[in-house]
Amino acid sequence: MDNNPEEYLMLSGIQHFEFCRRQWALIHIEQQWEENVRTVQGQHLHRNADQPLIREKRGERIIVRAMPIHSNELQNNGICDVVEFIKDPTGVHVHQLQGYYRAFPVEYKRGKPKQNESDILQLAAQAICLEEMLLCKIDTGYLFYNEIKRRVEVPITDSIKDKVHAITAEMHKYFKRKHTPKVKTGSFCQRCSLKNICLPKLMKKETVHRYIERKLKE
Repeated sequence: MDNNPEEYLMLSGIQHFEFCRRQWALIHIEQQWEENVRTVQGQHLHRNADQPLIREKRGERIIVRAMPIHSNELQNNGICDVVEFIKDPTGVHVHQLQGYYRAFPVEYKRGKPKQNESDILQLAAQAICLEEMLLCKIDTGYLFYNEIKRRVEVPITDSIKDKVHAITAEMHKYFKRKHTPKVKTGSFCQRCSLKNICLPKLMKKETVHRYIERKLKE
């Protein structure tokens, strides 16, 4: 890949891509977006976390909010909701913080833990960016879920990082071709903020559930 910052993709798109490749293309290639309750709630939650580069010190822990991150290798950039730096003599030297620290990305989510890996992949992509920027190794991150009011520790393994690399490579192929994949309907379509744009005729006439039932009977 050529490292042209103008061709970098939004890191947040990894979550959209894993949920539905068509949804990702509608948002990131065709620039279409439709707000629903979930997206508004998610924006409100992130506003509370995203106070640009505010640092908060809690003992040996420094919390940095809305930290801009990027990866030349992935050709992705974005914002990390929170990065926690914990003082550790075995960590990496962080010049701005004047000491040695271990870094942990923390991503805030509106709902509860998902059955798929979309949240984990987005967190792992943040870890890859931080590893490249700080020249360190990150094997743990956290997902804070507003619905359950607690955060979940997430092991960031080499295999999940490999999957991030594979997904971002696929995203770049679609983006360069300006290709929007055909829709594959499922029950998850009802949770999509773009369902009325993606499937206008279908959504006006019947629910996805009824559509699937009808197709099964044909």
